[in-house]
Parts: sequence; C-alpha cells; structure tokens
Amino acid sequence: MIRYVIVDDEPIAHRIIEKYCNDLPHLVKKGNCYNAFEAMGLLNEQQVDLLFLDINMPKLSGFDLLKTLPNPPKIIVTTAYKEFALEGYELNISDYLLKPFSFDRFVKAINKTLLTINKNSSNEVLPIQSPSKSHSFFIKGDKKYHQVHTEDILFIEAYGHYSKLYLKNEMILTNEKISAFEDLLSEDNFLRIHKSFIVNVDHIKLIEGNRISIYEHKIPIGQTYKNNIDNLYNS
Repeated sequence: MIRYVIVDDEPIAHRIIEKYCNDLPHLVKKGNCYNAFEAMGLLNEQQVDLLFLDINMPKLSGFDLLKTLPNPPKIIVTTAYKEFALEGYELNISDYLLKPFSFDRFVKAINKTLLTINKNSSNEVLPIQSPSKSHSFFIKGDKKYHQVHTEDILFIEAYGHYSKLYLKNEMILTNEKISAFEDLLSEDNFLRIHKSFIVNVDHIKLIEGNRISIYEHKIPIGQTYKNNIDNLYNS
C-alpha cells in the first residue's frame, strides 16, 4: 500500500484529494496537514511514501518545506500556479497537478508515481510489488477504472488511437496509445516486437520464424524490432 499525506492550507483541497484517493484501493491516508510545520512534525513520526503538496502556504511554502527534507517521500504538487512547474521538477517531484484537476489526470499522476516507487522501494512499502518486479496501475476502459497487475498482461496491441490490453482472463480497450505503455512498463519484462505490439516476455511460449506464440495468440515480429528478439537469445 502507498501511505500518503495531504499538505495544503485549503480544506476543500483535502476533501477533493481524499475523495479521489478513496476510489484507488492501494492508497492509505496517514494524515492531513494544513501548513508546512505540521507536515514536518508528522513526517518525523510517520513513515510516508507520498505527499500531495501545495506550494502557496503561509509562513513556509511547499517548496521551502521540500528543501528542508533530507530524504523526502515522493511528491505530487497540487497548486493553482503553473509558473512554478520548472522549479518543481528541478526538486525531483513526481508530478505537477494544476488545480482544478480531473480524476483522469489524478490517476495518471498516481500511476507515474507508483511506477517510481515500485522501482525504488522494498516490498515493505508496497506489498503489491512482487519479487519479479511486478506492479499494478489503473487504466480507464469501458467508462470504468481497472486495476491491472503487470504479471496478468499477455500483450498489448495498438488499435488506431486506442490500445487493447490482453490479460489472462479478459481484454480491455483503452484510449491510451501504445507508446504510453512502452514508457510505463518495466523493460525487464516487456518487449516491443512490432509497431503495434508489446509482449510480456514471461508469457512467450514459442518463437517461430517471424511470429511469437502466447497462449492461443500468434503475434507478428516487425523487421525493425527483430534485434529485440535476438537479444532474448543472448541474454
């Protein structure tokens, strides 16, 4: 689970973020702070994985708080001021949300942060992460948000401006482009083998000629991606 804290001087911001977080089952609230000093105290007492951090707060700004933390958790900035984005990324924040932000945009920020936590944290922080570097993310399909565990993905197919995620027991059609999944998924387990296909290497049953077999599916290997397949033999 991801343990989060909201740091914002506006109560309505707390309510909105909490409402969004309540729809994502792997997020657990550890506290609400209404200024930077409250956050300092809480961070000294609690183990926290993620801060939702406002910038413009009384006495000490969100970025000033961040600069005082020797080992800060992951940071998602939530602010009405777009002009501080560059400074935020120089401070190694995970994402920068401009108020008011939609649930769709919030989920994208969480997915981005979840990926970095999975790569850098131990299983004590994220039980959903398996020893095989598995992780999960949320994807919108059929007007619902699906939590997808990477080990369940067989392959991903580009479908016009959409993508099809083929899982062990279902297929999800989403409006995310295949390039977004190439950035999101671990290079150790997923391989681009065609301009229209990314496969989960763990599920490859057979490679024969210019095709890969995954369960009953036959997936073509693109000529420009053949070196990716050759690297499997030599790894």
